Amino acid sequence: MDRLLRFFLGRFIRRGSITFTTASGAKFTCGDGTGIPVAARFMTRAAELRILVDPELYLGEAFMDGTFVVEQGTIADVLAVLMGQAAMLPNFARLQAWVRFLGRRAQQLNVRGRSRSNVARHYDLDGRLYSLFLDADKQYSCAYFETPDATLDDAQLAKKRHLAAKLLIKPGHRVLDIGSGWGGLGLYLAEMSGADVTGVTLSTEQLQIANARAAEKNLTHSARFLLQDYRDIPGPFDRIVSVGMFEHVGVAFYETFFKRCAELLSDDGVMLLHSIGRSTGPDVTSPWIRKYIFPGGYIPALSEVMPAIEKAGLLICDMEILRLHYAETLKAWRDRFMARREEAVRLYDEAFARMWEFYLAASEMSFRVQNMMNFQLQLTKRQGIVPMTRDYIGREEGRLRLKEAGATKPRLQLAGE
Repeated sequence: MDRLLRFFLGRFIRRGSITFTTASGAKFTCGDGTGIPVAARFMTRAAELRILVDPELYLGEAFMDGTFVVEQGTIADVLAVLMGQAAMLPNFARLQAWVRFLGRRAQQLNVRGRSRSNVARHYDLDGRLYSLFLDADKQYSCAYFETPDATLDDAQLAKKRHLAAKLLIKPGHRVLDIGSGWGGLGLYLAEMSGADVTGVTLSTEQLQIANARAAEKNLTHSARFLLQDYRDIPGPFDRIVSVGMFEHVGVAFYETFFKRCAELLSDDGVMLLHSIGRSTGPDVTSPWIRKYIFPGGYIPALSEVMPAIEKAGLLICDMEILRLHYAETLKAWRDRFMARREEAVRLYDEAFARMWEFYLAASEMSFRVQNMMNFQLQLTKRQGIVPMTRDYIGREEGRLRLKEAGATKPRLQLAGE
C-alpha cells in the first residue's frame, strides 16, 4: 500500500510540498518544494485504500472521522496544495467523476418536496451555528470587497448596495426576493430604496428570523417573508432579485426557473441573478459536498444558463464576474469559525466541527486556486429599461451610501417632543 500511495500521489502532486506519513509509519514527500510545506498522516490502511479509490468523497470523510490528520499546517493548507495542481483530478479519480456526470440530472431532480427537504438539511441547522461565522446581517453568500482591507461586515453591506444599484429600484416598486435567507437583503431594499418586498424561502428557520427582523425594524408593512416555492408565488413584480439560490435549482429546472421569472416580471421590470458559477464548462457536484452539505445542489457553467435565459425571452443587459470575492468571503468565514470552533463542537460534536472546517476550506480553495467564480446577470424583457452605460451603478451606490449614513444617525429631538 505504501508503494501505491507514493506512486499515485507522486504522479498527481507536482506543485507545492506535502509530506505524507502512512499508517505503517513510512514517510514520503510530493511536489516541487515550492510554497509553505504541509504534512498529513493516514491513520489506517482503510483510509489509504478508500482515498485512493475515491478521493473526492473519502478524503473529506477521513478528515471527519480522524483517519486523515493534518500534522503541519491546516486542512486549508493541505487542500490548497491538492486542489492547486495542474489537473483538476488525479487520473485514478476520473472514472468515478465520469460516472457521476452521467447521473447528475437525477441527483439534481429538485421537485417541490425534494427542494424543501434539501434546503432543510442545510439551512434549518441550529441558528447559533451560523452566528459563529457570518456577519451581523447573516449574509450567507459572496461578499463584495471594494478594498482589500474591507471587513466582512463592510463587504456584505457593499454587496447589498451593489445589487440595489443595479436593480434601479424606485419607491413603491414591488420586489420579489427569491431565496430570501434571513431577510437581510430584502430589509435593506425596503429600508434604503422604499421598495415593497416579498421574500420567499423554503427554510422554516430562516423564515421565522426574517419576519422577526422585519418586525423589529418596523418594516412589516413593506417587507414580508413567505414559506413558498418560487414556482408558486403570484406576480407581477417590478423587480426580481435572487442571491445564492440558483445553485439549488438544478440543471433540469433552469428553463422552468427563467420562464417563471419572465412571467412574474413586469414588462418594464429588471431582474438580477447572483450565483456561483464555474468557468470551465459543465461538471458535477463534489460527492462529498452533495452528501454532507448541499444535497441536490449544483454550480452551473454559464454555457448551461444562457440557453435557458434565451428560451424564456429575457435579455441580458449586464454581466459581472466576481472572481476572488468569494475566496475572501470564505476565508473570513473560516477564520471566524475556527476562532469559535469549540462552540460548534458543543452545539453538535467533533465530527460535525471537522465537517464544517473541511467544507469552508474546500469551498475557499475552489475559488482561490480552481475554476469557481460568481456571476451577476441583469435581465429585462425589452430594450431601453436600464441606462446604456454602467456609470449609473457608481452613482446609485453613492446615493445609497449617503442614505445608509443617515439611517445610522439618531433622530434629533425638537424642544417639547
